[in-house]
Amino acid sequence: MYAQPQRQHIPQPPHSAGEPYKGLRARIDPSQIPSPIDTIEADKEQWDNQTYMTLPGHNPPLSTTDCVCIDQGNSSPKHVRVSTWNFPSSSHLARECEIPLAAVFQPFADLDPREEPIPLIEYGDVVPARCAECRAYINPWCEWTAGGSKWKCNLCAHETDVSPEYFCNLDTNLMRLDHLQRPELNKGTVDFAVVSEEYWAPPPLPKMSTSYFSCDYPQTGPRKPQSLRYIFALDVSIEAVQSGFLQSSCICLRDLLYGGMAADGTTVQSCFPRNNEIAILTFDRTLHFYNLSPSLPQASMMVLSDLEEVFIPLREGLFVYPDKSRTNIENLLNILPERHGDTVVREAALGSTLLAGLASLAGRGGHVVVFQSTLPSIGPGALEPLEDQTSVYGSEKERGLFMPRNQTWRDVAEECAEEGIGVSMFLGMSKPIDIGSIGIVPATTGGEIYFHPRFNPLRDTTVLASQLRRLFTRTTAYNCLMRIRCSTGLRVSKHFGSFHERTVTDLEIGILDSDKAISVLLEHTRTLDERQYAYLQCAVLYTTPSGQRRVRSCNLALQVVTLAGNVFRYADMDTVVCHLARESMSKLTSRRMAHIREDLTEKCSSLLLGYRRNCAAATSPSQLIIPEAFKALPVYILAIIKSKSLKGRNVSTDVRNYYAQKMLSMSVRSTMQNLYPRLLSLHDLDGNFALPDPTTGQMALPPLMRDSHLYMEAHGVYIIDNEDYMIFWIGSNVSPQLVRDLFGADDFMSLDSHMIDLPILPTRISTQVHNILAHRYAQRGRAPKMLIARQNTDGMELEFSDMLVEDQNNAAMSYLDYLCLVHKQINVALTSGGSISGGPSLRGSPW
Repeated sequence: MYAQPQRQHIPQPPHSAGEPYKGLRARIDPSQIPSPIDTIEADKEQWDNQTYMTLPGHNPPLSTTDCVCIDQGNSSPKHVRVSTWNFPSSSHLARECEIPLAAVFQPFADLDPREEPIPLIEYGDVVPARCAECRAYINPWCEWTAGGSKWKCNLCAHETDVSPEYFCNLDTNLMRLDHLQRPELNKGTVDFAVVSEEYWAPPPLPKMSTSYFSCDYPQTGPRKPQSLRYIFALDVSIEAVQSGFLQSSCICLRDLLYGGMAADGTTVQSCFPRNNEIAILTFDRTLHFYNLSPSLPQASMMVLSDLEEVFIPLREGLFVYPDKSRTNIENLLNILPERHGDTVVREAALGSTLLAGLASLAGRGGHVVVFQSTLPSIGPGALEPLEDQTSVYGSEKERGLFMPRNQTWRDVAEECAEEGIGVSMFLGMSKPIDIGSIGIVPATTGGEIYFHPRFNPLRDTTVLASQLRRLFTRTTAYNCLMRIRCSTGLRVSKHFGSFHERTVTDLEIGILDSDKAISVLLEHTRTLDERQYAYLQCAVLYTTPSGQRRVRSCNLALQVVTLAGNVFRYADMDTVVCHLARESMSKLTSRRMAHIREDLTEKCSSLLLGYRRNCAAATSPSQLIIPEAFKALPVYILAIIKSKSLKGRNVSTDVRNYYAQKMLSMSVRSTMQNLYPRLLSLHDLDGNFALPDPTTGQMALPPLMRDSHLYMEAHGVYIIDNEDYMIFWIGSNVSPQLVRDLFGADDFMSLDSHMIDLPILPTRISTQVHNILAHRYAQRGRAPKMLIARQNTDGMELEFSDMLVEDQNNAAMSYLDYLCLVHKQINVALTSGGSISGGPSLRGSPW
């Protein structure tokens, strides 16, 4: 602990303008406002030394809690989360409760090291047991009939014959005698290895003409499973060279392929899988292919100048194993920045590059990783520079900002998805690059965008290397086909995420990794029997990077209830928030942002009104009653409204599109931590926090703080983390000793505001903070950008303050005022007997 002056809260730091509350305020005690941090910390404490068993009938831990789950037939909540774990029996009850019936699937989510790995079932040439009617996979919730010669599907109730190879007798409980030896009969999440050709990736739909030129006949049969291939495509235009983005990209690629030495002197370990082949392609106004064959003394280049009729000019040496061609690859990556150092070419034909990747990987699938620095203004999909969009916001033209300006990008995206090709983009640009157009390619193929505006090598190279490392090391599947099935009485009405929806039931995904999630909105087709479970099954047919074809099956059984109180008691706020955020982002192409923000508030008020009418009708209308499961719902809805995708004021179109596409594919956990950043006080860390216990080796993390300046002090040091940025805020009255012990600077004014790494110092506070950062790095597998904000000194304080979502900023109200608004809407609906979203009166209300 450091000597501290008398406690005094700081005034609100510089921030973007907020919106004041209009009208009479309800009497809400600020100290009694529900705190999301109280809920998060209580849940962590509950599950700290407790294991979660997945059988139905229990509320799972929050998505933000680290815990150990034991699969008892239901998939872990890390793989599947639903908006309520007690499912309403009828559509009428669901409407009364106003809780959206949503499920979020993250089939390849990372597991805790203490948990069992996902079991792999290998039948050899025998295909997995599947229902003859609905084609669902065998799972723990199926029943056995006719002495074990038939099994009854839990989804459609159809009875299917058991194949002779799979037959086993039943015991007195009508369970198979080999039940415990069959993981697919007692685990909710399993992998089936499938070798039959019927499970190969389906061919793309036939087309009148192809978008690239090839001497080979178009493939009409299924794609044979093969190991994953990567194409690294690097922009070598003048923008990429002068900004240092090309050089940083080459250095990071080289180090991650072969290992090396980082700028700080630490060793960088190679992390690229050795059984995967790579190709390197560079582009400006022409395409440059490289023969990397190990039989050549150095890589040879072939230039393709025809951008409209793209073809692959070489067959041998384009794809090579990194180890076998190490000399050629290392020399090429070393020389590329120097070779193009004097370039004057400003164009970069991204569209042609993607077509080249499509032509190279057609018939087998793969992953195209693009490093782009400039707007694609030449070749297929050429775009004109974006004009000032300020006048468009608030008008009907606003929706066009979130759609491709050239149909070519949508066509290329769909072709890549159908061929099992994922596209990821690292964007390091100084001018708008139109993510609304080019971003549809990673959004449709399951790839990812890594956003580095105004790229600075000194600041951003470490983050770029961290993102690349995560891309290579996380669990990845390609050539994916996903289908989500429901039991009789339910159906999937809509999907949300990064995919290509070829049919209403099947989702094609080029690349699906452990960080991505797909969500669905469910609806009733008939009343459910409360004596039976409701079932969900997500099946992903995919190819592993090593070339094995598998099916990952995730299963969930949910209790069915007829009372609204049970629906609310077992509701899952994290899933509801994630669904509402995704639903809002998906509407940006069809509705104006102002209306989307109003809809979010109405849905929040309607949900709380549903609880009030069904579970707390006897209370006075003047009281604000919030159910236990949704205590923090208003602040998370406010956070969605304040997100960079939806907030008012002027936000660049690229920034809005980037965060909208990111939100559509993020996991529940990442969504919650992005919306409500983790704020932590560092100046008063207790001596026991963030240090390993000498007896157990366990490390206790300090409690979080609420995101508001009302809880901050001028002598403090705070860190806030929203998954993208990690900002250290230093108060003007901070102790000089604390600055020396943590940052290695003499005092507040001599602190380097451009610091990109926290120095390692031989002090307790330095060790504690480094342990906290290491823990967060291990959680997400990558490092966010580190920034410094000194009180009333650095411009980055604006970004820090806008992350304090409980304050009045981001063109929206403070949390207290927003609660007053929600309370007012509920009060009006209760006294008038109407609904919140039913009439137009609320749309034009004075508040």
